[in-house]
This record gives sequence, C-alpha cells and structure tokens, in this order.
Amino acid sequence: QVQLVESGGGLVQAGVSLRLSCAASGRTFSSYAIGWFRQAPGKEREFVAAISRSGGSTYYADSVKGRFTISRDNDRNTVYLQMNSLKPEDTAVYSCAAKFTLFNNYYTRREVYDYWGQGTQVTVSS
Repeated sequence: QVQLVESGGGLVQAGVSLRLSCAASGRTFSSYAIGWFRQAPGKEREFVAAISRSGGSTYYADSVKGRFTISRDNDRNTVYLQMNSLKPEDTAVYSCAAKFTLFNNYYTRREVYDYWGQGTQVTVSS
C-alpha cells in the first residue's frame, strides 16, 4: 500500500511559479508510475501530467505543456510538479496518484490509478 501526501499549493498571482510535491510512503515507490490530476469547482477531474517508474518518460496535457514539468526522486520517494507561468484557469485542487506497474510506462487515465492523495489547493488570481 502507498500513501501519498501533496504539498506546495497556495494563492498566487498569474505569471508566477509554484512547485508541488507528492511524498509517498513505502519501500517500493520506484514500482509506481505517478500522475498529477486537477479538479476545478464544478468540473471533472482532469489529467495534468504523468511520469514513468524511472522518470525517463513523461507526458503532459496540452493545456500545461511547456509550462509544467513533472519529475521524481526515487531516493526521496517524491514526485514534483513545477508549474511556471501560472494562469487563473490553472486554479484547482491538484492531486497525485500512484499506479503499480511492471512496465516503465506513464498513464493518463485516472481510472487506472491505485492510490490517491488528498490534494492541495492552487489558486491563481488575475
């Protein structure tokens, strides 16, 4: 079992940067692909970014490509989401999720993830 805890959210102005962290418990963190998702009020949860077990493969939603960067440190059991040039439409609760996998793939569908964190609020004012 994996427990995930997000941190790093906050209230910021448009154009600035934030870095979210997703800290995981357990000894087998490197066996999990990780995804970041977000949910704005009144909207469905949507995919943001994903990273493979090794960190060698990443994938981004079109809405964040070129602005957000996902990375991981398996020694620290942590995945990061660096968010630059934030926009008001990035306002949402951001959650990380973990999927156990034998393959070095990333995953974009929320339904395939096994474990979820509670989320951290990101609010971007204009």
